[in-house]
Amino acid sequence: MTIISVPMDFNAEDLYVDLRSIVGHPLFLKCEGFNFAGSIKLKAATEMVEAAEWNGTLKPGSILVESSSGNLGAALSIIAASKGYGFVCVTDARCNLSARRFMEAMGSQVHIVTEPAATGGLLGARIAHVRALCDADDRYVWLNQYTSADNWKAHYRTTAPGIARQFPRLDVLFIGAGTTGTLMGCARYFRELHRQVQVVAVDSVGSVAFGGEPGRRMIPGLGTSVQPPLLDESYVDEVIRVEEADTIRACHRLARRGFLFGGSTGTVVSGAVEWLSRHDTHDLTAVAIAPDLGERYLGTIYRANWLHTLYGEDVLSPDKVAADLGTA
Repeated sequence: MTIISVPMDFNAEDLYVDLRSIVGHPLFLKCEGFNFAGSIKLKAATEMVEAAEWNGTLKPGSILVESSSGNLGAALSIIAASKGYGFVCVTDARCNLSARRFMEAMGSQVHIVTEPAATGGLLGARIAHVRALCDADDRYVWLNQYTSADNWKAHYRTTAPGIARQFPRLDVLFIGAGTTGTLMGCARYFRELHRQVQVVAVDSVGSVAFGGEPGRRMIPGLGTSVQPPLLDESYVDEVIRVEEADTIRACHRLARRGFLFGGSTGTVVSGAVEWLSRHDTHDLTAVAIAPDLGERYLGTIYRANWLHTLYGEDVLSPDKVAADLGTA
């Protein structure tokens, strides 16, 4: 295995891991978890807060409020603490306990929604709770990661150009789909460059981001119970859907080679390997985006009791873990 492009002054934007020896296919993983917030969501959080300050929506005395499964909430808790704003994160029980504790350590409040809405499931209930807070007190400011153009613009301005600099001959880019901010920002950037880069979206089975029936999803990060308003499917060349059991096996396979990544990354890597196994990878340059690291998942996808209760005793059998990433 090889880690490339790490200058002496360490810029997290330039950190990639070569996964070829692990997955058996040419695949570079862009690691986005090496910042104070621990995930790629710091970019969108920064962009949205600065835009709200610039247009006067956010001002001294404001209280930020946002619906988040964890990572954006952690990023906003840091920004709110550093700028003197209050912050309320509205989440549900799937949010990792460590993420909730992180936000509370930063002085933020965490509201946990327990009952799904009739339409939109738990996400719909979270959004309804956010709206109720804003209606009750005009100090609350909802940045709304689900509709904010600043969400995708953050990646149009930073993530995509960084990949283009490192891989001028990029052929295919794998991106997880949640709010689709990362997906849309990168896809728009490469489309406007008029380059033949295939953009493959990776979603969780049970998510309705690209249509289909909703299903159980226990791993926070990717997937959604409401179709993302930011999504424009004309920019997406293909969609890969990954079962959560495959996400878990991908995470554990990577961990056994020294890389502790989060559930979103496991989903993206599993989807990328599935796509690469169906295509001619000779002289192919492929990159996948790893949104976060694995520390916040130690109590869930890296905990045997949690896994066995939800996915069965054999979810991590050696043959299944090896098969998930196409290696023996």
